[in-house]
Amino acid sequence: MRDDTDPRLLRAFLAVAEELHFTRAAARLFVAQQALSRDIRRLEQAWGRDLFQRDTRHVALTPEGHRLLPAVRRALAAHAELGQELGRAPGSGSGRPLIVDVASSTSTGPRLLKQARRTAPGLDFVVHTHSGLARAVREMVDGRLDISFGRVAGLRPEARAALEHQLVRFDPLAVMVPTDHQLAALPQVPLAALADEILYAAAGNEDTTEWTDYAHCLCTGRGIELAPPYPKIEGEVEFSRTMRRHRWLVLTSVSFMAVPGMVLRPLTDPVPLTPVSMVWRRGLRHPGAKALADAARHLGSAEGWLERPPGSWLPEADLRVIGPYNDSAGSVMDNKE
Repeated sequence: MRDDTDPRLLRAFLAVAEELHFTRAAARLFVAQQALSRDIRRLEQAWGRDLFQRDTRHVALTPEGHRLLPAVRRALAAHAELGQELGRAPGSGSGRPLIVDVASSTSTGPRLLKQARRTAPGLDFVVHTHSGLARAVREMVDGRLDISFGRVAGLRPEARAALEHQLVRFDPLAVMVPTDHQLAALPQVPLAALADEILYAAAGNEDTTEWTDYAHCLCTGRGIELAPPYPKIEGEVEFSRTMRRHRWLVLTSVSFMAVPGMVLRPLTDPVPLTPVSMVWRRGLRHPGAKALADAARHLGSAEGWLERPPGSWLPEADLRVIGPYNDSAGSVMDNKE
């Protein structure tokens, strides 16, 4: 077996292992499916073992593939960290830009980024605005993204193993309803009032699977039906048209963007909270990461981001993952560069 495996082949293995579908993995890597298949065969030949069981309808990891997956994640993380260090010019101070996905203009990320830029004006941040922590994690593992924000508990355990995270905020949730819906007349909507309604939570959008998972936890046992899987919807106008056409209500944050023809109403009895964490690739060292962590401390303290209202609700999975939400930040927070 060779010990100088091309990182491109490792990324191919990781993509197929996570997607368990060659077409989706190829799209994720921006390569042709035939090229991806050739890369997997090359890797299996170089390592002298089968990594996948596959036929025309099914892809699964072999026992050897399962065994080697954690090591491949660590190798890619180390390779990405080396690239960061080599990209840092001697004496350049902050070095390369920090790539941050802030999800949307109304989420927690943009506020932290604005504060970090104010307190550390010499640092350079490159901003992405893709929605969904699940998508962001794939890019972080591949070395194309440094930091994102979202609900960690909804990620697969093997994905969390490649990451570090710290809780920065409990975000209260709301429901978006058409303006002519009976619930639009209420100043806030009790969860019980959603019984027999259909709630859209992005099922079918592979970029936001952590959000759909949260909605499943919230709706189970409450008589609330989740909208069936639906293709990813792009743009406010198309989103509004689709929701009004199907008469779906939308589970979202109280700070969600305005949508034509719909109104936002906070949820209550109990108040559902979603934990928003700062998430970064394990081993990341960058002064911009510390600036974002400092911004989270500042805004969180000033605005009570980690305070839970009486009678609020969180999924058990989130309580297990976030643990005691103190300032145990890990390596990125202690970075003094």
